[in-house]
Amino acid sequence: MKHAAEAAPLIPGDPTAPSQVTPNEAMAIAQSYASHTWRPFARNILHGKDKAGVLVNTPDVTHEPQQDRKGWWVPGEVNSGVPYKWGGFDDPASFDLAIGNGSAGGDVSSPEKRRADNAAVSSQAAGVDCSGFVSRCLKLPSVHDTSHLPAVCTELASAQELQPGDVLNIPHRHVILCAGWYDPQHTWIYYYETGGAPDYWKPGLKQAPLAALLALGYKPLRYKGMAYERVPGGKQPREVLTRAVKASAAVVPNPTIGEP
Repeated sequence: MKHAAEAAPLIPGDPTAPSQVTPNEAMAIAQSYASHTWRPFARNILHGKDKAGVLVNTPDVTHEPQQDRKGWWVPGEVNSGVPYKWGGFDDPASFDLAIGNGSAGGDVSSPEKRRADNAAVSSQAAGVDCSGFVSRCLKLPSVHDTSHLPAVCTELASAQELQPGDVLNIPHRHVILCAGWYDPQHTWIYYYETGGAPDYWKPGLKQAPLAALLALGYKPLRYKGMAYERVPGGKQPREVLTRAVKASAAVVPNPTIGEP
């Protein structure tokens, strides 16, 4: 019987891809966003137009507290998780610098922002959106939004082939990062997401039924620069998440497309 240390080596990604990344690296980056701690203040709250006239709504606790997509971070306290920002591509270090300089702590998405697209991105807010988050996890040098990600990925023949570091993407809508299988039957997956339930406006690890995700229109993709494992039929790819990290996953039995 093979021991974990004797597992077959990963097959490197395409050397012509914009970046090279392993599943372990992608998961570590994702978790760094979910667990990042920061202390905002009242000056980092904005509900109104920025200096350029772009409407910003930070996901602090005063944002729509009675709604499902309510805000979460609290000024003056240590908060965990880099907040969602429409069009955001910050890493934790650039986010901290921006917050220290008085930038707004995130900016939630809305149907109006989606219609306005890049014109609705505020340069005076800091954070990361769904495609910015996944692009960072893939170590891409620039953000690849949901319509551009397929160009640097290969569509998998079946979602049953998903491995940690692969993505589920809906062009022009939303993208999530596969983190592994919950069960040997491949009916539920772990995934990292920002912009989706239950904590809409922060990155987090979740678990959901694969069939429900596919029914929403997600397509399984593998980034061309992602190292991967050649897995014989009926076998499980190697696990990347630790037991402790898995235990933190939010259960989402009825997933929806995250960003409105």
